[in-house]
Amino acid sequence: MVDITLGYTPGCIGRITALHASYYARHAGFGLAFEARVARELAAFCERLEAERDGLWLVTLDGRIEGSIAIDGLHGHDDAGAHLRWFIVSDALRGRGAGRALLQRAMDFVDERRYGRTVLDTFEGLDAARHLYEAAGFVLVQQAAGAQWGREVNEQRFERKRGAE
Repeated sequence: MVDITLGYTPGCIGRITALHASYYARHAGFGLAFEARVARELAAFCERLEAERDGLWLVTLDGRIEGSIAIDGLHGHDDAGAHLRWFIVSDALRGRGAGRALLQRAMDFVDERRYGRTVLDTFEGLDAARHLYEAAGFVLVQQAAGAQWGREVNEQRFERKRGAE
């Protein structure tokens, strides 16, 4: 049975990191630098998570975490906007609507808290995710070669204005 829960759960930092590390190693050739960055930044986010400002949703299948999405609102009411992060769904759930459901929960959260905009950083070639982002009202606003994830890719920034869809 698939279930979506809000908030930190013991073991979620390791599981979310593992999902990202294995997926992006296979699909983008990312390695240690990427995995360490995900683990470090996700752990820091969980330590400062505030329910009124931030959100972390986990999708589980038979009790095992198989996906996640987060809204980091630390800079949400200044020019940076809220930041959508750690969005992933495992192969066990891919194509079954779990990603769309997670993204909808996150967008409802930012709209309820009246964040003026939401940004996300990704890279070219993740077409299924891009389709979901655009369906939720995100627009590509910046694109350039970069290596913030450990190897050079065509990095992209998407932005969604409040209430967009």
